[in-house]
Amino acid sequence: MGIRAGAAQAASGILTWGLRHVARRPAANLPGIVGLAIDPSLIAELRGRIREGSIAVVGTNGKTTVTNLIADAIEVTGRTVVCNRTGANLKSGVASALLHTRGADWGVMECDELWSAKVLPELRPTYMLLLNLFRDQLDRCGEIDRIQDAIVAGLAGSPETTLIYNADDPLCEMVARRAAEAPSRADSPASVPFGIQGSMNLVQNQVTDATICQVCSHMLEYEWRQYGQLGSYRCPSCGFARSPLAFIATDVDLKPHGLSMRISVPNEPNGDGAIGLSEGVQLTTHLSGTYIAYNLLAMFAACTLCGCAPDDVQRTVSQFNPKNGRLQEYAVDGRRVLLNLAKNPTGFNQNLRIVGADPGPRVAAFFINDRDVDGHDISWIWDIDFEELLAQENIQAVFAGASRKNDLQVRLKHAGVSAILVDGIENVLANASQLDGVDPHAAVYAIANYTALPPVKAALDAMPQDERDGDMVPSSMSPSVSAGASVLSAEDDVKPDASSPVTILHVLPDLLNLYGDGGNVRILADRLRWRGIPVQVRQMRYGDDPDISSADLIVLGGSPDREQRMASEELGRVRDQLAAYVEEGGPMLAICGGYQMLGRTWLLDGEEVPGMGILPMETLRPGTSADRLVDNIALASPLAKLPVIGYENHAGRTFLDEGAQPFGQVISKCGHGNNDADDESGAAQGKGADGILFQNVIGTYLHGPLLAKSPEVADWLLARALDRWSSRTGEPAPELERLDDAAEEAANAYMRKRIC
Repeated sequence: MGIRAGAAQAASGILTWGLRHVARRPAANLPGIVGLAIDPSLIAELRGRIREGSIAVVGTNGKTTVTNLIADAIEVTGRTVVCNRTGANLKSGVASALLHTRGADWGVMECDELWSAKVLPELRPTYMLLLNLFRDQLDRCGEIDRIQDAIVAGLAGSPETTLIYNADDPLCEMVARRAAEAPSRADSPASVPFGIQGSMNLVQNQVTDATICQVCSHMLEYEWRQYGQLGSYRCPSCGFARSPLAFIATDVDLKPHGLSMRISVPNEPNGDGAIGLSEGVQLTTHLSGTYIAYNLLAMFAACTLCGCAPDDVQRTVSQFNPKNGRLQEYAVDGRRVLLNLAKNPTGFNQNLRIVGADPGPRVAAFFINDRDVDGHDISWIWDIDFEELLAQENIQAVFAGASRKNDLQVRLKHAGVSAILVDGIENVLANASQLDGVDPHAAVYAIANYTALPPVKAALDAMPQDERDGDMVPSSMSPSVSAGASVLSAEDDVKPDASSPVTILHVLPDLLNLYGDGGNVRILADRLRWRGIPVQVRQMRYGDDPDISSADLIVLGGSPDREQRMASEELGRVRDQLAAYVEEGGPMLAICGGYQMLGRTWLLDGEEVPGMGILPMETLRPGTSADRLVDNIALASPLAKLPVIGYENHAGRTFLDEGAQPFGQVISKCGHGNNDADDESGAAQGKGADGILFQNVIGTYLHGPLLAKSPEVADWLLARALDRWSSRTGEPAPELERLDDAAEEAANAYMRKRIC
């Protein structure tokens, strides 16, 4: 060990002792932070402490659970392990784990996706396990392309590392292919793909993170889809498809409180190059959730390659009892309480499936914060299919907590669920004991994101635990209709009159679906339904030939560059129809990418390209700057008395023509709006302003979705939609009666206080 590494070790020892014995805190990151400040090459210096091999676990969802399972399985075989078990997965967390050991047979390290570019070349792990890639914390991490770049760079810097990856995920498949093409990996071991063979017959969610081929930008086709973008996919244009699987799960049997599946173990390739299969082994678990099938398959593949026998894996899975808030069970006051982490739409949707699999009476509690490590933008909650709660019987109460509970309450309101605001899990349990119609033994499902999870866990840890018979607290109540949890049930929904409903056209939701922008469509439709006004939502999907003239209101969202390229080609086909619609005074809401494409010029992969020329503006990138304008933002708009609040995340700088009216002026302490021009002409070019008001078109960079906390803007659009409907049908336009917008106004007030 070098002098600097020795100094880092000494400083780490002192810090670790102080954190554990004085501050009573885990020494997860700080020793590594200090150690790396003393010796930046500390991980490379210390990797020699790992005697046999190491594995880095990377992916959006499931890292901590899979990391701990692998570490447990290796320990079952009698070998020693060094592992960052608490989920401290940045470079500092990996360094801390290595500093805390004098030697181990194996290293099992959870690693943040973006940090893999720096960690892998220093750790040089034997294996890297890539679980999945989903959109997550877009304001902090950026788009998935950036995350893929980091992982490929990490593998290129560690050519001896074998990649084990989820081939059911086209985004992971692309990482494997790009890594194999890296010159430094010409002699690297072959990658090991795993996946599930055959459909699990799951209901599909509304948003997926990969719809087009990353090779040729053609729409992917699926033989079956499990959830998100996971499944058996193929590009009909270039042939990009899932690789032949080395580890295959079949016969996946999902149960309310567990699952079983058969995993086939790889043999040597047979004569035709295909992977031969043994009869396979059966694996069962008490853990719930469809995503657990992928986690256990990934763990099985990694453990097998690390020298664990199937019996070792099964014993580990059977004994696994997480104490870190991930699928952690409690028994409090006669109730089963399940706590789990969810931090993006895919993770949340799979947690809702766990809730839905329980046939007994249930209470659901959701906790969302927006601190730095959570991501400040919570637009993603509108991509969660909370509507599934309404479809489930026996959901007896729903609660919303943590710093963004008001936004959660609004989102749940539009899912037809009346959420009760709470300060913590203690309030959930107290309310559940007092509310009429809630069974005293109803199970409680608490789902929280990163920083919201620890206080919920700490509160549950401090509560007296009941004696439990197995894993469950028995329920005395059979399934029944929920006790008044819904604001608007399916039966109460106003069915559109086929002869004359107000028509909202959602343009390209399969491509323009970023940051929860599709939530604007739901909000607009709901605000008509709640007033008893018939409404229908039509979708113009990729390849459709819509009748634009029959629409009363049009909504366009935003998207990443690749999807925006395809969307621009599709919109080009109907450009003249859209232009005529706008000229006739048709109302339209265009967000971010949809807003940019309506101008004369916009950006594609950093290059200026022609737009549709419908709005008097152009979108440029000043100089060579690639900086994004990302932050919460509030506007003073002529369309609303309350500030209009949203979230901006855009690279392009939009400049309005002289005399064009912006959507609003920035009044918050943070946020930019259209651009960040700082010359004398900045104000005239739209500096300090966002969006555009042109005819009856609102163009804006505000995600959020925009209308969630701005009901006045929603009603402005609806009033103009009703005028168009009246002209189109010859019937008098109904009045927009006042709605109870207390939840929306509370969410607006909370953010207004924070940022204005």
